[in-house]
Amino acid sequence: MELLRFSTAGSVDDGKSTLIGRLLHDSGGAYEDQIAAVKKASRNGMDFSLLTDGLRAEREQGITIDVAYRYFSTPRRKFIIADTPGHEQYTRNMATGASTADLAVVLVDARHGVLQQSRRHAYIAWLLGIPRIVVAVNKMDLVDYRREIFDSVRAEFDSFSAQLGAVKPYYIPLSALCGDNVVNPSAHMPWYDGKSLLRYLEEAPVADGASAGPLRFPVQYVIRPDQDFRGYAGQVASGVARPGEEVLILPSGRTSRVKSVVTWDGNLQAAAPPMSVTVCLEDEIDISRGDMLVSAVEPPHAARRLEATVVWMAAKPLAPGRGYILKHTTRQVRATVRAIRHRVDMDNLAHHPAGELRLNDIGAVTIETHHALFFDPYLQNRATGSFILIDPLTSETAGAGMIAGPCADDCHTGPVTGDERVARYGHPGLAIWLDGSLQTARTLERKLFDLGCAVCVFDGEAETVTSAASAARDAGLIAVCVATDNIPPDLSPGRLVHLKDHEALHIDLEKLLEANSRSFIGGDGI
Repeated sequence: MELLRFSTAGSVDDGKSTLIGRLLHDSGGAYEDQIAAVKKASRNGMDFSLLTDGLRAEREQGITIDVAYRYFSTPRRKFIIADTPGHEQYTRNMATGASTADLAVVLVDARHGVLQQSRRHAYIAWLLGIPRIVVAVNKMDLVDYRREIFDSVRAEFDSFSAQLGAVKPYYIPLSALCGDNVVNPSAHMPWYDGKSLLRYLEEAPVADGASAGPLRFPVQYVIRPDQDFRGYAGQVASGVARPGEEVLILPSGRTSRVKSVVTWDGNLQAAAPPMSVTVCLEDEIDISRGDMLVSAVEPPHAARRLEATVVWMAAKPLAPGRGYILKHTTRQVRATVRAIRHRVDMDNLAHHPAGELRLNDIGAVTIETHHALFFDPYLQNRATGSFILIDPLTSETAGAGMIAGPCADDCHTGPVTGDERVARYGHPGLAIWLDGSLQTARTLERKLFDLGCAVCVFDGEAETVTSAASAARDAGLIAVCVATDNIPPDLSPGRLVHLKDHEALHIDLEKLLEANSRSFIGGDGI
């Protein structure tokens, strides 16, 4: 049977968890022991939300915090549900849960109409390329099942969704608590002649665009059990891998043909998304994790500077010039956000200038990577058009991005500028003259390196150190200088910090770098 992945979204207390619980209960997707446990935990009657809100904190606060995945099936189709949080604080969790969905169910409380969080979640669903959106107008029992309330919500949502282009929501009035139009048609709303939610989920087409696209096969692992076998394991992101097909290997640019498609159960004549297989080539080529096998006729874009939309997920704001680790398919590269184009206002989808993106903000950015990425625009290929930004110090996921395309001015001519050096390294050049030991200098070097800085230590005669430090600083590097002499006068102008041994071990390096960046922009020395 076909598999449909769908997610729920909406504002707090719109009834997402109750709706999923009711859907599981009435369709026979909940086990008897689960139902018995929920009845025991419920205070008044059957609390359907407890079928999905499993965390203790969720039950205590009465809200969904983390994404809850549930599986069920009917005679017509299999389903994977992602019940996502509604609170703005957990918007990042909603984006995570919806990232693999084929359909999104956005709930709207009939009493309150379309709220900001409802619009936010609908916009994220559109950004994530989810092809179908169902607007479930819930709690119709609390407004006496009045048609004018449903029509008012539909008109309000239509006005908002018109700004999203091709999105055409399907509207269903329902009551998750009472079961109206969830699995069976409602006798309380004879004026509604559409489908119940389950019937729509069973009949909605499942997008198969990935198989129709050009081949994209990111290499996850090289399998070499003996000298007679070399295979490249991974998951087919798009297209179809067939024996005899000519493929281009990126980034090397060499070409070969598929010799065989190997699985544990034997060789295949074709492999399509989302199958995980091992591909063997006719030629022995140096290929490793992070490389990509692609269609030789329709290769992806290759660029170091790209435009993207980012959903920011970290407490620490996103600011231009900060360095991150960018994970794209099976590849990881260093990256710097060069500019924030705008921030999206969730009330009206207007674009506002922004110097930073805060937690749960959505904005358009320009990103530069240290090595070229091989990608397709997100709306064409969700697998090769998406990425995440990782904080290099904490290893936490800082943001999720959707690539719009290569930057218009990706090709550079002329000499390398100071701004380009700052974009590459995330900081301008700096000389730190240390009155201390080489061991302290190495400790300082390690701390700066862990912050993502391009840094090196210079030790020796003052004249030699001065010359090397000046060149390193002009090249955009941070030079930690160790010498017994005073600071030479030819090094003092511009970006220079003088530290004692004990100061170097306790100084706030992030504040130091921020001050250095401000002095670079203003043209003054430190």
